[in-house]
Amino acid sequence: MDLKAQLNQALKEAMKSGDEIRKRTVRMALAAIKQAEIDRQVTLDDQGVLSILQREIKTRRESLEEAQKAGREDLVQALQAEIAVLQAFLPQALSAEELCALAKAVIEEVGASSVADMGRVMKALMPRVANRAPGDQVSQIVRSLLTGT
Repeated sequence: MDLKAQLNQALKEAMKSGDEIRKRTVRMALAAIKQAEIDRQVTLDDQGVLSILQREIKTRRESLEEAQKAGREDLVQALQAEIAVLQAFLPQALSAEELCALAKAVIEEVGASSVADMGRVMKALMPRVANRAPGDQVSQIVRSLLTGT
């Protein structure tokens, strides 16, 4: 079953069970997917759907930080619940150790020796990570490996 079908199924289950947070979150994700399909005039594959889900999670994490700064505990809890719902549809995330090992292997493959080679490393590494780690985390690990810190 493709990811969009899983989201539709989850929406139906949430509606039947009365789970308002799950229902609202999945509806928002499906709306974002539909909007992207309309904008690009294509039907998104699983990779495209995953990138939209990650973007939705990133948006909620940014909102979460703002809510924490403002002391809005009600928003913090709601955003954390939405993030948990969306993360259930993502593939298993890479641990820091797995990501580091993968980055080291790619650095050796491309023969990178300095931060100037970071673009080549990221270009080879990101398809292997395949939505299992955020790009900023990957970038940070590659940079630290290349600078030796």
